[in-house]
Amino acid sequence: MPTKIPVTVLGATGVVGQRFVARLAQHPWFELVHLAASERSVGKRYSEACTWRVPGGQPFAGCGERELRACDESVATRVVFSALDAPVARELEPRFARAGALVFSNASAFRMEADVPLLVPEVNADSLQLLEVQRERRGWSGAIVCNPNCTAAVLVTALQPLHERFGVEDVLMTSMQAVSGAGYPGVASLDALGNVVPFIRDEEHKVELELAKMLGRMRGRAVEPAALRVSALCHRVPVLDGHSESVALRLSGAPSCAAVSEALATWRAEPQLRGLPSAPPHPVVVHTAEDRPQPRLDVERDAGMSVHVGRIRPCAILGLKMFVLGHNLERGAAGGSVLNAELLLARGMLAS
Repeated sequence: MPTKIPVTVLGATGVVGQRFVARLAQHPWFELVHLAASERSVGKRYSEACTWRVPGGQPFAGCGERELRACDESVATRVVFSALDAPVARELEPRFARAGALVFSNASAFRMEADVPLLVPEVNADSLQLLEVQRERRGWSGAIVCNPNCTAAVLVTALQPLHERFGVEDVLMTSMQAVSGAGYPGVASLDALGNVVPFIRDEEHKVELELAKMLGRMRGRAVEPAALRVSALCHRVPVLDGHSESVALRLSGAPSCAAVSEALATWRAEPQLRGLPSAPPHPVVVHTAEDRPQPRLDVERDAGMSVHVGRIRPCAILGLKMFVLGHNLERGAAGGSVLNAELLLARGMLAS
C-alpha cells in the first residue's frame, strides 16, 4: 500500500486488545494511531494501564509510551478494531459506524443481526454484500463487520472446504477451550488447574446459531442459513491458548477419509489467492501423526492463523470424525478481524 490507513483499537488494554496492538504496530497496510480504553485508563500511558500478556516480541509492541484515549468519536478513524465487551459494544460501535468508521468487531452484540456480515474471509466473503443493506437500513456512512465466536471461527474454517466439496448435513462438536478465551483474570486458577469446567455461558448457543449463518448463502439481499443440524458441547480446560474441538459429522455422499483429507489439505480461498498479509498459506493444515494436532506444538504456527485438523477417521454414527485446533485469540479474535479488514481493503471497500 502506498499510504497506510490510520486505525484505532477500542479496548486496547484487554487480552484481545493487546493482540490487536501487537498485530497492527508493524502492519504493512495499517497505521495504528489511537489506543482507546475505559475511563479508568484514559490519560495513562499504555504500559501503565495494562500488564502485557502477548508472548514474544517487543513489550507493548513499542506502544508503551502512548497515551490512552476515551472510546468516543474523537478517536474515529476510517477503520476501527473493537475488542469491547458485548454490552459496551452494543452502545459504542454504532456511534463509530454513524461517524463513518468501518468497525471490525469481536463482540457478540451484532453478530446475528440480519444486515451485519459475520465474516471469516475464506468462508463467506460474499456476505460483504450486506454492508450496502446495513447502510441503507441504518442510515450510517460507516458499518459494522463482525467476527464469529472464537470456537465457531475455528470450526467453520475446518468445515467450509468439506461443505464446498460434499455438503455438511450434521455436526456434533465437543470443545476443550483455553482459559485465555475467558479473558484476564478469567477463570480462577483453583477452578481451572487439574479440572474441566463443563459450562461456558451462551457458548454452545452461539456456535450453533453462528455456524448456520456463516455456512449459508446470499439470497438476494439476505443470508439464507445453511440447512444443517449442529449440536455443540463446550468445556473450559487448563490450556493457555488454543481451542481444541472433537468433531463428528455427516457429509453428503459419505466420502472416504482420504477424500476428506485431500479436500482439506488442498483448499485455498480468496485471502490466500490475494496474498493478504495476515492470511496463512494453508488455511487448514492436515496432520497425519496419530497424536496431532496439540495446542503446545501447533497452535502458534502461521502466527496463529491456520486451523489444524488431524485424526480423520470413520465414525460409526455420523460417518466421519476428526480433531480440530485453532488459536482462539488470533484466528478466533484479533487476527481474524485484521484479516477481515485486509480483505475489504484488497477489494477496494476501504477509502484511504
